[in-house]
Amino acid sequence: QVQLVESGGGLVQAGGSLRLSCVVSGGTFSSYHMGWFRQTPGKEREFVAALSRSGISTRYADSVKGRFTISRDTAKNTVYLQMNSLKPEDTAVYYCAADFTHSRVVATTLSAGYDSWGQGTQVTVSS
Repeated sequence: QVQLVESGGGLVQAGGSLRLSCVVSGGTFSSYHMGWFRQTPGKEREFVAALSRSGISTRYADSVKGRFTISRDTAKNTVYLQMNSLKPEDTAVYYCAADFTHSRVVATTLSAGYDSWGQGTQVTVSS
């Protein structure tokens, strides 16, 4: 059974940076598309970033493009989300997700396309 565990969230001032980590266990990490999503109370889960299993193709939400970077370390079975120039509107619970589907060439931006999720980590950006 594949398990995902996020860490790295916290409280940061606007303009600051955080790096989220997601350790994947119980499967073949290098064969998964990986995604980061976020959610605030009363709203649907929102796509943030995705990394295809090639480790090369990335996708970003327009709201984070140029500020956030998704990457991975296959030796550590870990995917990262480097978040710079944080804004109060980035405040949310952040989730990582793994897509086991081998039919997709690139990672999807749709939450329904992911098969396994972490428990989430809270990011709070103060103004």
